[in-house]
Amino acid sequence: MARERKFNTVELFHEAKQLLLQHGYDGFTFSLLADRMEVSRAALYKYYENKEELITDFMIYEMEEFLRDLKKMEELEGFEHQFDFLMELIFKKTEVHHLIEAAQQVLARIEHSIESKDKLKKLPLEMYKYLQGFILLGKKEGVLKNHLPDSLIIGFILQTVAIPNHFRIPQPEWVRSIKEMISQGMFTNR
Repeated sequence: MARERKFNTVELFHEAKQLLLQHGYDGFTFSLLADRMEVSRAALYKYYENKEELITDFMIYEMEEFLRDLKKMEELEGFEHQFDFLMELIFKKTEVHHLIEAAQQVLARIEHSIESKDKLKKLPLEMYKYLQGFILLGKKEGVLKNHLPDSLIIGFILQTVAIPNHFRIPQPEWVRSIKEMISQGMFTNR
């Protein structure tokens, strides 16, 4: 009998992430993951009972990693520096909004492990808490308009990652243009 190839959690999560981004939640299967990792499905079942349990742990891992990076924003002084940091971060981790959508699908389907489900629910809220502080700083410094709802500003910034780059504009120019549109609008001064 052949020995089963060993793998670690980071490798497992990396491959799970690639499959989720490629096939979405509904297309993700243990068979695809096992083939991709060159292990048996039984090897995966030693660690996880089903895909929901695996994806839940993966989502928690990914969101905690994003939060660790997001918390570094608070170390920067001034809204402008924090804005630049946030834009670089969300374009470095463009898949975060796709993963949040997948997390919503998982939450709707999992019944087990109340602790994991609760943790997965709380992580996006924690992310928004840090972003709320960022928005409040912008309003306090007079950079952001006070009458605009905070959630609209946060959503607007985060959703810029989802804008398709159909013309394949080089990434640095694309990010710079989006930052300019967010901070200065698209109309010229008439």
